[in-house]
Amino acid sequence: MELIARIADVIVPVFLIVAIGYGYARKGAPDMSVFNRVALDVLAPVLVYSALAARDFHIQDHLTLLVGGTVLILGSGLLAWPVARAFGAQPRTLVPVVMFNNCGNMGLPLALLAFGGPNFGAAVALFSVSNLLHFSLGARITSQHARTRDLLLSPLMIGTGLGFFSALTDLRPPDVALTGLKLLGDALLPMMLFALGVRLTALTRSGLAVGLLGALARPLIGLAIGIPLAWALGLEGAAKGQLLLFAALPPAVVQFMLAERYQQEPDKVGAMIMLGNALAIVFVPLALALSL
Repeated sequence: MELIARIADVIVPVFLIVAIGYGYARKGAPDMSVFNRVALDVLAPVLVYSALAARDFHIQDHLTLLVGGTVLILGSGLLAWPVARAFGAQPRTLVPVVMFNNCGNMGLPLALLAFGGPNFGAAVALFSVSNLLHFSLGARITSQHARTRDLLLSPLMIGTGLGFFSALTDLRPPDVALTGLKLLGDALLPMMLFALGVRLTALTRSGLAVGLLGALARPLIGLAIGIPLAWALGLEGAAKGQLLLFAALPPAVVQFMLAERYQQEPDKVGAMIMLGNALAIVFVPLALALSL
């Protein structure tokens, strides 16, 4: 019962905010385009930088976890390729959906609630590594015409690069400036969950069948790799929990933006992402049960 209560303490606030976003969108159909631009261009870069540049974040303490996250992403892609062939899906559609998870919208708030503020920097570092791979390798998998240079020069990638630079060199702004940046960046966490709820209104019955493959493959392949990987790397405590949660997260919402930009079956990608995030109510508690 204690474990169930701890899991409920983590997931109930997260899914409550998602449900509020979903309910509001069902009635009001809000235009989230302005928020999406502000989130990608301002809030997310500030959140990433302030977490990585914090004085209590030491990147050397999390190198094994970051290696595990990288192996998990690349290994998921390798396993997703034959799965796509077996089920007649286009690899450029399915593989990025399986490789890259929703470690921003859902992963960061969950990690903060599950593992606490002292371990939040590690979650942000995983998020940053995932983004670096997503906007480089992931974009190239989605389309051979992807302009990786443009994606890597986005504000989020610049904020990530500066954050890792501060973490490695100890060069950072004064504490009073970092406090302001953290305050601004923290506003992103509940708003990302609200925006996720808004996006879930796009899920239709016609997309359920095609979306089920990616929705299930993402967490199942992730956990199949993540569980033995955590053991092989000797991860324990919060580090093990972070990797298993990372492994079980649903597909990344940003992959729909890439699929739409390069016209790589965006309708199918959208169905996989929406259904996958809806099914997170099953796989996230499973990962937390294995972690806590």
